Parts: sequence; C-alpha cells; structure tokens
Amino acid sequence: MSSLAEYAWLVPVFPAAAFAVLTAMGRGAGRGGAWIGTLASLASLVLSLMLAGQRLSGTAVEYSNHFDWIRAGGFTLSLGYEVTNLTVLMLVVVSLVSFLVNLYSHGYMKDDERISTFFAYVALFSSSMLGLVLSYNLLTMYIFWELVGVCSFLLVGFYFRKPEAKAAAKKAFIVTRIGDIGLLIAILLLFWYMPNHSLDFTEIHNVFGTQTGVISMGITTLIALLIFLGAVGKSGQFPLHVWLPDAMEGPTPISALIHAATMVAAGVFLVTRTFDIFEASQAAMTTVAVIGAFTAIFAATIGLAQNDIKRILAYSTVSQLGYMMLALGVGSETGAMFHLFTHAFFKALLFLGAGSVIHAVHTQDIREMGGLGRKMKITAGTFGIGALALSGIPPFAGFWSKDAVLAAALEANPIYFIVGVIAAFFTALYMARLFFLVFAGSPRGASHAHESPAVMTVPLLVLAVLAVIAGFVQTPFSEWFGEWLFPGAEEEHASVLVIVVSIVAGLLGIYLGWLIYAKGSVRRDVVSSRMPGLVRLLERKYYVDELYDLVFVRPLGGLGKLLNVIDDYVVDGAVRVVGQSASAIGRLNTRLQSGQLQTYALTALIGLVILALAIAGRRFW
Repeated sequence: MSSLAEYAWLVPVFPAAAFAVLTAMGRGAGRGGAWIGTLASLASLVLSLMLAGQRLSGTAVEYSNHFDWIRAGGFTLSLGYEVTNLTVLMLVVVSLVSFLVNLYSHGYMKDDERISTFFAYVALFSSSMLGLVLSYNLLTMYIFWELVGVCSFLLVGFYFRKPEAKAAAKKAFIVTRIGDIGLLIAILLLFWYMPNHSLDFTEIHNVFGTQTGVISMGITTLIALLIFLGAVGKSGQFPLHVWLPDAMEGPTPISALIHAATMVAAGVFLVTRTFDIFEASQAAMTTVAVIGAFTAIFAATIGLAQNDIKRILAYSTVSQLGYMMLALGVGSETGAMFHLFTHAFFKALLFLGAGSVIHAVHTQDIREMGGLGRKMKITAGTFGIGALALSGIPPFAGFWSKDAVLAAALEANPIYFIVGVIAAFFTALYMARLFFLVFAGSPRGASHAHESPAVMTVPLLVLAVLAVIAGFVQTPFSEWFGEWLFPGAEEEHASVLVIVVSIVAGLLGIYLGWLIYAKGSVRRDVVSSRMPGLVRLLERKYYVDELYDLVFVRPLGGLGKLLNVIDDYVVDGAVRVVGQSASAIGRLNTRLQSGQLQTYALTALIGLVILALAIAGRRFW
C-alpha cells in the first residue's frame, strides 16, 4: 500500500490549476467560474484531511521528494516537498479556511463584475501558501513566499479604482519586501556557510540542532535575525506592522484569508520551520520574545480606539501574532503553533462575521451600527463565539492556546507574562466594545439590515463549531497535540496561576466593556474627557505612519524627484542634444546638397576666393 504522502504535491496543484483555467477563461467565466475555484479548494481540503488521517493513525513516516534543479561546483540546489505532522497540520488549516472563504465569497462577491478574477486570485493565493507549507527547503519556500506577496498585492488592491486600495496594495508590497530582503540575505548566508551549501530543513536541523561549532555564534545570530526580519514583515510585527491594517481595503473574504491562514501565518511558520537556528542563539531568541511581547500589547492598545470594524480585527491579529512570536521566543513551539491553529478558526470567523455585517449595513464604522443582534441572529451568535474565543474565555479555543503561551511566558520571564495578561485584558475590552456597539442596544441606522444568505452563514456556523472545540486538542489534562506535532519535544505544563489570572483578565475586560457600552453605567468619554491626548495618540496609532512618512517616504520621494530631474534634463538632455545636433547637421547638408550645378559652381568660386584671400593675406602679413 503506497503512502498518500506521495501525492501531497497535488494539494497546491488543484488551486493552481483552477487559477490557470480561470485566467484562460477571463471574465467570460462569470459566476460559474467561481465554482472552479471552490471545487479546487475542496479537492485540496479532502486530500489534506486524508493525509492528516494517515498521520494521525501513527503508521505514516516523514516523507520527502525532490529533484535536482542546479548542479555545479560540487553542490546541488533542489526543489521539492516534505510531509511531516507540522506541514500536514498547516495543509488542513489553510485548505479548510480557503474552502470556507471560497464558499462564503459566492454570496459576498456575487454582484462584483470581476468575480471570476477574484476567485482566480484566491486560488493562486491558496496554492502559494500550500506550496510554502510543503516546501522541502528554504529555496522552495522562498519562491512560494514571494508568490504569496504578489497575491497579497493583487487582492489588497482588488478594488483598484479606489485610491485607498491602490495605496494599500503598494504599501503592503513595499513594506513586506523590506522583510523579504532580510530573508533573502539569510538564505544566501546559509548557502555560503552550510556544509555542502545545503538549504534543506533536515540538514539545517542536523547542523544547528545536533552539531555545535559548525557555524560561528555571530553568523548564527545574524542568520536568525535576518530570517526573523522576513517573518516580521509577513506576520505584521512591529515595526513592519503598518501594512496589515491598511490591507483592509481589500474584499472582506480576503481579509479573513490573509489574517487567518495564509500570509500572516507564513511568518510564524517560517520561524517554527527554522527554529533550530534560533535555539542556537540566545540573542535571537530574546529578540523574538521582546518583539512579540511588545507587538502584542502595542497593537492591543491601538485596537481600543479604532472605529472601523475590520481595522479593530486587524489590530487584534497583529496582537495575537505577537503572542505567537512571544511563545517562539521563550522556546515554546507547541504554544505558538497551537495558538496559530486555534486563531485561524476564530479569526476567520470574526472577519467573515464582520463581512456579513458590512454586507447588510454597507458601512464599516461601528458607531453607525447597533441593534443588529435582533436582525442578524446567526451572525451575532457566531460572532459572539469568535469574540469569546479571542478574549480567552473558557471553554472556547482561544482560552486553551492563549494559556499555553502565557504559561511558557511565565516560566521564562514574569515580565513577559505580565505584558501578555495586560494585552489579554485589552483584547477582551475592545472585543466587548465592538460586539456591544454592533449587536446590542438600539439601531443607529441601517434599518434595512437582514441576515446574510445561507452560503455566507454556513461557513460562519462551521467556524463557530471549530472555535469552540479546536482548543481541546491540547489541555492541561492532555498534551497530545504537542507530542504529536513535535515528537520528542520537552513537555510543557500548565499553571493554575496562569489559568486563573487569564480568566480574570478576560472576564474583567468583558465586564468593563459591558458597563461602558451596553449598560451605560460608565460614561463612554470617561477617558477621552480626561486624557484626550492619550486617546488621540491611540486613534493615530502612535503616529508610526506619520513618522515613517517624515523619515522615509518624503525624503525618498524628494530623492526620486531629484533623480527624475537629473534623468530628464541631464541624461535625457545629453541624448537630446546629440540627436538634435545630428538633425541640424542633416538639415544643413540638405541645403548644401541641392543638386543645382550653378550653386555648386558658386560655392566652389566662393571657396576659391576665400582660399586666395587667405594665401594673399598670409604673404602680406
């Protein structure tokens, strides 16, 4: 009996084929073409689930297959795929969320004239992420890594007629390229210093995980930090987080796909895949932990003051990714991947729920909503489940995974734990604010609002179930998930203190949000009236965008204009002078070479006279 792993390469091929077909058909595919992308994503999901079933049976072994791409000078560069418990987990997460987003989009995008283009882009996006997950080595991963970046540009800027969408697409592409340069340099350094110039993940594990002294500590730290720079760009960590909230200009289903299972998950997956390099450098581990902890609380505070429903969720994504990086920085691969696993479901649920609301009320400002819970019961109920999961309330999935991160943080450094708890409190508070302003109270507009069609609510119900049960794969009573995902890894134990403090922080945040935004016993302007400067600081996102504009955008824009002037008037000017000179000489020659013999005779006579005068003058003087 052959292993299903031999056919794992088909998982990304299905959506890639759908992209090719939809691209060939063009807009003529219409709404019918949307089913091509949906069925392709379903095929990827079915095969991924079959692979997962075989891995869970305990009979499968790790499998890899590759072919030599370049052979030269005693080294070989290969391309291929690898099937492990980690990669199969990511295949299931990506393909499941992708399928649900495809299904949901049939309702959300039904009136868009470019619907077939949208599904083609989604198919390419899914294929790129699935290929990234299966990658056999860093070279293969980098190829798909860049394809993911291209797809994000296409999808964030899907509404290209809107200036904001075009600007957001360019911003996402440029900012993430900064991180990608770091990753590229890291790959080149690894190629230079690794024995046999190997970039295979297995060989990286052997060199950094089991051997010592092969590569110096300084180079190891540099490589780790450069890899992390790539992860910072893709996963929206400070200071390269600025593209992620602006990416909300894309269609809402794409926001769900980016924030739940594709682009932002790629950075966390990259660090996990190369974790041996980080473990070999304490400086790199500390950097990852500090950046992750700071990003978690930094983004959570910004989320408190936002009014756009999608931007609130975007900053919550940045914050939760900070938790994952914090877990990796303190050495908990299990905590990071566990939180990535549960976060994919409840964050996809929240974004698709937000899309259902936007579809009904045609606004993204939560101040213009209210009372939707009575008109959109399924959306309100499922969104509430997602909010509770994100807030870390038991028994929802986010509670178990967030506690795993906090337990690892407490064991490593109490400061990390305190920061994580405060961020958890802020998370619960801004989610309570969002939920009560949107679904509770009296309507503040959109009297025509009604529940979304079944094609949109069914994915919400599926994700809501997963947001409830997904966390039970790893609890204080059973650590099966970590043992299956990373065989042989050190066991991680839960803490009663962490559980109690985490629950209290989450409940306190929700209670305070209820007092302010539902019951009204605390004035909503209690902070803004006393500390308007603080509120303005949070509303403007700590002025990071303004700082970047002042320090980088304007100077580089000025430099670009200067270079453009030099190009127009110096480089092109010199070329124009040469061309115009040749043209002038040509015009002069056309006058001289007229074909009239009397003119030639007169010219010769004049020349003879000038020559005679010159000779006579020379003799005279």
